[in-house]
Amino acid sequence: QVQLVESGGGLVQPGGSLSVSCAASGRVFTMGWYRQAPGKQRELVANIESGGTTKYADSVKGRFTISRDNAKNTVYLQMNSLKPEDTAVYYCTAKNGPYRYWGQGTQVTVSS
Repeated sequence: QVQLVESGGGLVQPGGSLSVSCAASGRVFTMGWYRQAPGKQRELVANIESGGTTKYADSVKGRFTISRDNAKNTVYLQMNSLKPEDTAVYYCTAKNGPYRYWGQGTQVTVSS
C-alpha cells in the first residue's frame, strides 16, 4: 500500500556527517529509522510522530537529528559526529494504525 523510498547513505570518515531521507508514497502517522549491522539485531535509531515528538536511541542522542515534512510525507535523519559503530544498513519505517512499512535500506559506512 505505502512504499518508502530512501536516499542518501555512503562512506564517511569518523567524525563526519551524513544525511539520509525517506519519502512515503502516502500518508503515514509515525516515521522512523532502524539500523542493522552484520551479525546484529535490527535496532531503533530514532522515531518521530506526526505531531513532532521524537525518540532516540541512547547511542545516538546528541549526534543524530530526526525531522519530517508532513506535507511531503518525508522523514530525514541528520547524522553528525559519526563513529565506526554507526556502520550499518539504515532502514526507514512508517506506521499507519496496525500497518507497518519498511524501506529497502541504505548502507552507511563510517571508516577511515
